[in-house]
Amino acid sequence: MASSFHIRVHHDQFAFCSAHFITFAGHRCEHLHGHNYRVAVELEGPLDDNRYVFDFIALKKCMQEITGQLDHRMLIPTQSEQLQCHHDVEKVILTFETRTWCFPREDCVMLPVANTTAEELARYIASQLLTYLEQQYAFKPATISVTVEEGPGQFAIYRQSSVSGGMLD
Repeated sequence: MASSFHIRVHHDQFAFCSAHFITFAGHRCEHLHGHNYRVAVELEGPLDDNRYVFDFIALKKCMQEITGQLDHRMLIPTQSEQLQCHHDVEKVILTFETRTWCFPREDCVMLPVANTTAEELARYIASQLLTYLEQQYAFKPATISVTVEEGPGQFAIYRQSSVSGGMLD
């Protein structure tokens, strides 16, 4: 019988408040709005010499850094096919058909996603966390799962498992 170990962390400090809008159906665009996002992460893997999958305190620190970078920012999808994005050191200008938005650059976070959906945010956070864990701790979980909640009862989950030592995208 196979067994595995999982750890899960969620904390009020993994919350971030951000503005965004979503383009969908190729020709529609939501109005600018925001969410009080909450994030949870689960790691699966073997126990280390300390009998941990991974240290809770270190994982919480990683998550606080990642979510802190998104807090009180405008989320900009840099890989959108529907939005035109132009930016310099002072401002970010987004255009969708006849609509245009201009934001101070310092208030924006440029995300390598096609849309700022909860699903894409969960994948982005997982990617950031995996990079951080590998670079800072030389740790690769067997599986990572990130949940991003936009509001009560409304969330998306991104799950990624390793195959032959490499992570799937």
